[in-house]
Amino acid sequence: MMLPRLAAACLVVMLAGCTEWGTEPIVIERGLVYRTVGDAQLRLDLARPRGEGPFPAIVFIHGGGWVQGRRESFADAIEEAARRGYVATTITYRLARPDPETDRPAHPFPAQLDDCRAAVRWLRAHARQYRVDPARVGVFGVSAGGHLGLLVGLATADDAPGLAGDAGGSSRVQAVVGVSGPTDLLRWYETAPVMRGFARALCDGPPDTAHETYVRASPITWVTAGAPPILLQHGQEDEAIPPEQATLLAARLEAAGAPHVLTIIPGQGHGFQGDAAAATAVAQWAFFDEHLKRAAATP
Repeated sequence: MMLPRLAAACLVVMLAGCTEWGTEPIVIERGLVYRTVGDAQLRLDLARPRGEGPFPAIVFIHGGGWVQGRRESFADAIEEAARRGYVATTITYRLARPDPETDRPAHPFPAQLDDCRAAVRWLRAHARQYRVDPARVGVFGVSAGGHLGLLVGLATADDAPGLAGDAGGSSRVQAVVGVSGPTDLLRWYETAPVMRGFARALCDGPPDTAHETYVRASPITWVTAGAPPILLQHGQEDEAIPPEQATLLAARLEAAGAPHVLTIIPGQGHGFQGDAAAATAVAQWAFFDEHLKRAAATP
């Protein structure tokens, strides 16, 4: 964004990081605190249409192997979502990020899931302020973010004992798009040895010492017939997270009678390029439109 345009056409509220474009049909607010954990303030950026709503909402969750990544990577995506009629947020969540001396993670699982759930609850708690329809909330994630988004959709407070509950509101979502994310962490540890360091960071150790955490951190563990509609997209040539991870979850969803769509993209690796990227984006928006704009559910 160019400073002259900001000065001429925008209202900037420095404390909230709010930008209202006078010539754009959307409102953007940056750096909103959605959760405080100890001394850490977790923030999100939000974009919404200018109309009265209420609008469906999407929470975007960045990737980075649970040890890196920034919410700003989805800056363009939330603006696009707002122009399409969604209230959209991209969130900062606590990263595992191992200590270089001890190799112990700063924030092992389930810290990341707790934060993602809290972001959904924050949206519902502020539904009137941001013109959100609390009955129509979806989640989108890529790679590690895809994994977390699937957990938000599947490991609900009712179905996942031992994980954080939903005190203060519901974190249930009505649609999930999960792109290139691991779904069975024990199997992933076996089949992608070059990625084991990321799994150990998330789960605070290898499977032989943290087996139960690997199970609890696997979306495949929490599949039930009551799962929300899920779109899985995965590159056929993905070596970091093999496409088997998507097919395993799809098979479990199929067995449970849970609504889902699986798309394996030929010739694509961990991240889609060219025409494949454009085609998968079209499918993502169509999926959210179908399940969040054309359908209403109870959270």
